[in-house]
Amino acid sequence: MARVSSPSVRATKWWFSFELACLALAAATAVLGVSAAPPSAADLVRCPKSCGGVNISYPYGIGPRCFRPGFEVTCNRSTRPPKLFLGSNDTTTEIIQQYPSGFVEASIVFNIAIRSDAAPGTTYNISWEAPGRSLYIEEESNMVIVGCGIEVYMFDATDPGNMLGFCASTCDDMAAMEKGAEGRDCSGMGCCSIWLETSVRAFRLSIIQKEEALPTAVANATVKAFLNTEDSYVFSMADLLSDKVNESTIGASTTYLRPVITDQPNCRKAKKDKQYACAASSCWDDDDGSGYICFCTSQHDDGNPYIVGPGGCSQGYEPSHDKLNCSRTCGNTSIPFPFGLEPECSATAKFQLNCTSNQLLTQRSSVQYQVVNISVEEGLLSVNRTYDNSDLMEDTDFSELYGIWKWAISNTTCDLAKNQNHTSYACISANSECTNVTHGHVNIGYRCKCSQGYEGNPYIRNGCNDINECLMIPYLCTETCYNREGSYNCTSCPQGTSFDPVERQCISSKHLSLVFVVAIGLGCGFGVVALTLSTTILFQQWRRRYIQKIIRMTYFKRNKGILLEQLIRAQRTKIFTLQELERATNSFDSTRIVGHGGHGTVYKGILSDQRVVAIKKSKIVDQSEIDQFINEVAILSKIVHRNVVNLFGCCLETEVPLLVYEFISNGTLYELLHGDLSTRCLLTWDDRMRIALEAATALAYLHSAASIPIFHRDVKSANILLNESFTAKVSDFGASRSISIDETHVITIVQGTFGYLDPEYYHTGQLNEKSDVYSFGVILVELLTRRKAILLDCFGEKQNLSHCFLQRLQDKTTAEILDPQIIEDANQREIDEMASLAEICLKLQGEERPTMREVELRLQLLRGKVTKKNRGDLHMNNETEPLLLSKSNSNSRTQYIELRAISTSITHEATRCYTMEKELVSWSDIPR
Repeated sequence: MARVSSPSVRATKWWFSFELACLALAAATAVLGVSAAPPSAADLVRCPKSCGGVNISYPYGIGPRCFRPGFEVTCNRSTRPPKLFLGSNDTTTEIIQQYPSGFVEASIVFNIAIRSDAAPGTTYNISWEAPGRSLYIEEESNMVIVGCGIEVYMFDATDPGNMLGFCASTCDDMAAMEKGAEGRDCSGMGCCSIWLETSVRAFRLSIIQKEEALPTAVANATVKAFLNTEDSYVFSMADLLSDKVNESTIGASTTYLRPVITDQPNCRKAKKDKQYACAASSCWDDDDGSGYICFCTSQHDDGNPYIVGPGGCSQGYEPSHDKLNCSRTCGNTSIPFPFGLEPECSATAKFQLNCTSNQLLTQRSSVQYQVVNISVEEGLLSVNRTYDNSDLMEDTDFSELYGIWKWAISNTTCDLAKNQNHTSYACISANSECTNVTHGHVNIGYRCKCSQGYEGNPYIRNGCNDINECLMIPYLCTETCYNREGSYNCTSCPQGTSFDPVERQCISSKHLSLVFVVAIGLGCGFGVVALTLSTTILFQQWRRRYIQKIIRMTYFKRNKGILLEQLIRAQRTKIFTLQELERATNSFDSTRIVGHGGHGTVYKGILSDQRVVAIKKSKIVDQSEIDQFINEVAILSKIVHRNVVNLFGCCLETEVPLLVYEFISNGTLYELLHGDLSTRCLLTWDDRMRIALEAATALAYLHSAASIPIFHRDVKSANILLNESFTAKVSDFGASRSISIDETHVITIVQGTFGYLDPEYYHTGQLNEKSDVYSFGVILVELLTRRKAILLDCFGEKQNLSHCFLQRLQDKTTAEILDPQIIEDANQREIDEMASLAEICLKLQGEERPTMREVELRLQLLRGKVTKKNRGDLHMNNETEPLLLSKSNSNSRTQYIELRAISTSITHEATRCYTMEKELVSWSDIPR
């Protein structure tokens, strides 16, 4: 639903959207008033099937008992043809097409009347939210705004502090616009656009009138705003001058809405709910963590995953895929049918496995598992998780418990499987039977097993064979055993004989007594000798372990282990034993060393749960520095962020404490930028922008969003790690300091790395958030120039890169030190914006620098422009200084603030060839 508020001057009540969301959810629940369990096609036979030319299928519907909560639609029959809209009273979101998977193609448009007599700065607010909180606008959609003399800000209505984008539109005289803008993509003249990089459930547009003289013809023009999936809108003067959206041009633009079932947060919890929506299909956790999505497992299945029976997902099981030439082993692991390594050798796609380096692997979402054993008899899969980056779902037909998965053929019961489709029924062997598979109280499907007295594979013809119970251990009979088909008989021995369980036959009673006496004597003798030896060995082992335990406990107490346990008790961090880490690193073998951090040596290790980790062995042995180690563990245990290295735990049972981090595979940003020229990889402009933005996001989080503000104090390219997807992660918190929220700075012993060290901090000893900003500015210069923070000048003396860069800016000779790859990839405007951001970060006075939050938003807007240029080859002819959003501590209103003006002046002491000694002298002018 959408609403346009009355004009106000740069002030917005953000809680208004939240209030509408609550009302919409309550209304949807009240209207339905029935169970939301998956219906059958017969249950929906009375429900309308279409509106105009648009088909309607569950979970969407019109009228009671025809839709799932949050998916009500309305058919407006007053138009010709009738039109289908989301919700019960929303006329903004028209449904153009609905797909069987639940995705919707919709038209979302707004017409905003602008008052020509309104004062400059007047703000018009528009809010939109999906009815029932169950639909998301897909990422890579484009918000297009047609109008004159306006600035447009787009916010995530569920997170008022999250600005999705900004654009501005101006209008020249009519002749110039017809010549320069007519028939072209939006470039800021007559229209502008905002590219959405993430999915959105609700948004708010703030349209601000600028103080601008407009041509008479467009002075009272209505502002039009609409969403489209492809960046394909071509500007038209007719659209600008019209009173509302022109359906022949703008009205043809549509976007896609993704359905999400929000009554449970994920598939695991939803399966335990009676209203579980995917009872006849597979389940997928939504990427945003707000719910789950149903889908049919088969790639070519166009059934409806939200209903059961006819019209729903087909089972797609192929019992004929058991070919003779299929490979049935991988390493030491057997692969029985219905599993296989190729599509023609497995019953369905979900049973297809992968054999890599003699390891049997299966993929569930983006999580990969190693299959250790497949049990057809018990319907179990033994797995080890080899890689995991989040809490992801399992397939509906697999139920995980402590590395053991129950698996089923399909999401149906035995009765339905036998009666619905005989050709896809899996239990094809003679002497086999069907059994239902459950997880708790939830049925997840059916599987097959051989009947009692038989064993083998029930999924292949004649796969179940008779068990010879007479050869089993332990022996089943106390008498003579006779096997028969599917069973066995026990027969007593003749008189005067006794049954020998070793020989498994009847023998003379006297012979049996002599054998028993000899066996008992030998057994007692060997038992005494074995008991004596084992007692001696066990005592020596106990004594050695006891001494080692005393040593480890001594180190544990000396390293303040009890204090650390209290600090991280409520966190997810673990205190490892020394034995665990020695196994992980092969007793800290030198071949496992992968690097040397600012505060220790780093080893690569593999834990018992197959997680690959980095283990940092601290260089410190001085008892006075133990507090710094405790500081690093306490800080990292509180941090949960995708761009901050994840701490798994620590070990305190050694003289030198150990830290256990996640292993980051692609090294550091320093190595990527300054590595060997012969192996140096290309680093595109977009990659540099993304890495800078991710690092800035992490530092902004540490400064303002973490539970306790944290100043890193050693920000440098060597402390920015890159994982396998080249995502940046900030690391090495050995020098970090946390402060209380009401403090602005702390007095510390100066620590850091020359070339990155804040000059104000160096002279005053006062550490604040602007100290990290200066260091980050040096990293921006490294990204621009691909030069080291300390380099050699023309005289062979050490020179500070930041001073050299600032001097080049002043002399307007920056291009001489830029990386040629940047000059090739980026345009001059983008380079100038990045350079100006680096310049303001490198101000000598901390109060003149921006905060990391401001730096993050500036980079976010700049990268948005670059991404939009790459996607649509748009040419922005008019550039407007962006506004950044900040939160007020005194009330819940949002307000706009402008970045400080970037000064272009450089101190007179800066020279192109600056030695380290001269640099320290130049810093002496800063007041302490």
